[in-house]
Amino acid sequence: MAAQSSYPPPANGITVVSPHFLAPYPVDLTIVKKLLTLSDGNFAVTDVNGNVMFKVKGKHISLRDRRVLLDAAGNPILSFQKKLISVHNRWVVFRGDSSDSKDLIFTAKQSSLIQLKTSLDVFLGYNDKENVCDFKVKGSWFDRSCTIYAGDGATIIAQMHKKHTVQSIALGKDTFSVTVYPNVDYAFIVALVVILHEINEEKTDVE
Repeated sequence: MAAQSSYPPPANGITVVSPHFLAPYPVDLTIVKKLLTLSDGNFAVTDVNGNVMFKVKGKHISLRDRRVLLDAAGNPILSFQKKLISVHNRWVVFRGDSSDSKDLIFTAKQSSLIQLKTSLDVFLGYNDKENVCDFKVKGSWFDRSCTIYAGDGATIIAQMHKKHTVQSIALGKDTFSVTVYPNVDYAFIVALVVILHEINEEKTDVE
């Protein structure tokens, strides 16, 4: 799915991780998952000029799969891990390299147990009751065509689409692009896309 040509910015901007990751213009990012690698969970996130914006490293601690989102300088921005006992494939995301509940930023889970299409509900850390999600992801992971909405389900804040090149296929890389709308926290969007990848790769492994 190609990104829309117009980008109506959210009224007050959307900050989840930090206002440092907001831009007054659309941010186009390329996310590359290295498929053939000894170190699990390695992603690289670059801008349109090929500059590295983020990296994602995987850590295996006990039974939990854990990922850490690093900035270009290697500083931990977020850490996220799958909950061990979770019916809806829930992931929890913390500030920095923490796993302390006081540093919880948001959680993300599948909207339903059986899904023909991709659907993810996202709840901010203070949304304890989870009656209404704060953000939602819908689309087709198979086609790498997903849209991320604010909680109302009508306001698009980012769109994801596949980016195939001969080089990426030859190098054994899964490459896709994300267009983050103006004044939307792009570190948050990157974290959501990585979680989507992990959930869907896990389903593929099970199948």
